[in-house]
Amino acid sequence: MAIERVAILGRGAVGMLYGSIAERNLGPGVVEFVMDDERFARHAGETPLVNGEPLRVPTVPASEAEPVDLVILAIKAPGMAAALKTMERLVGPRTAIASLVNGVTSEERVAERFGWGRTVLSVAQGMDAVFIGDEMTYAHPGEVRFGAAPGTGPGVVDEVADLYERAGIPHVVEADIRRRMWVKLMLNVGINQTCMVYGGTYGTASEPGGEQQRCFVAAMREALAVARAEGVDVTEEDLAQMAGLVASLDPDGMPSMAQDRINERPTEVEEFAGTVIRLAEGHGLLVPTNRWLYQRIRELEAGFSRRGPQRARSGVEPGSLWDFAAKC
Repeated sequence: MAIERVAILGRGAVGMLYGSIAERNLGPGVVEFVMDDERFARHAGETPLVNGEPLRVPTVPASEAEPVDLVILAIKAPGMAAALKTMERLVGPRTAIASLVNGVTSEERVAERFGWGRTVLSVAQGMDAVFIGDEMTYAHPGEVRFGAAPGTGPGVVDEVADLYERAGIPHVVEADIRRRMWVKLMLNVGINQTCMVYGGTYGTASEPGGEQQRCFVAAMREALAVARAEGVDVTEEDLAQMAGLVASLDPDGMPSMAQDRINERPTEVEEFAGTVIRLAEGHGLLVPTNRWLYQRIRELEAGFSRRGPQRARSGVEPGSLWDFAAKC
């Protein structure tokens, strides 16, 4: 069965990136964003920009949504409970579900509510999207890597791959998607948390011999050790490839958790350091870098105001997050 209608939950950087690409290639009426009614009311009248152009994908409230052929979860992990409730209006007996939520636990939560039969395992990686204020910019769209879970029904992966192909969304079907998800978790544990804590960028985290690079690599190596203890064959070669991927990105770009610090939004630290710490305890592994990152990120979150997104300003110390934002 060909996928003809797509709903995206999460109108953030990843959702707008792939939603705008799909709309450009599939035309109007195929893709829509869906928000719970309260969130929809708060954002009524807003038109975000994607690389300077108004976002053309429509947004509808959950109360007016109908079942679709594919639901793509592009939310942040803290919004998972609300997203599952919104999905009840969107998921029918033939609806496929693809989660691009960071970490390695979101699909389990989806399957608890809607079953494994139409659920695929996915990660999105390699994009350099930055969403601050009301504008999202990107140069590299990255790619979606996905594959079947043990309970995914026959043909579902092929249907999703066909949709991505028609939509122009770069993608790779993985034979061992669980391994790929752990490689992505390792990357996020390192780059997202390091840039959030230090107010850094891809460039500062990749600077050879620098404090940020040492933190970045140490956090990834701890995640690698936990993955192997979990029976997942993540290697030092994978770690080196992820470090090289970050070094290839725009040095002035930054990952989502650094953007969360600017926008003063809850982070996905529970999906990153929280997961590493919890699983490490079960295996008797020491993960001091992730414990330090977890504590520091929670301290930063506790200091967030309720004023909304902060704007760049001048006259700050070189290398700080505000200094970076001022150059964007």
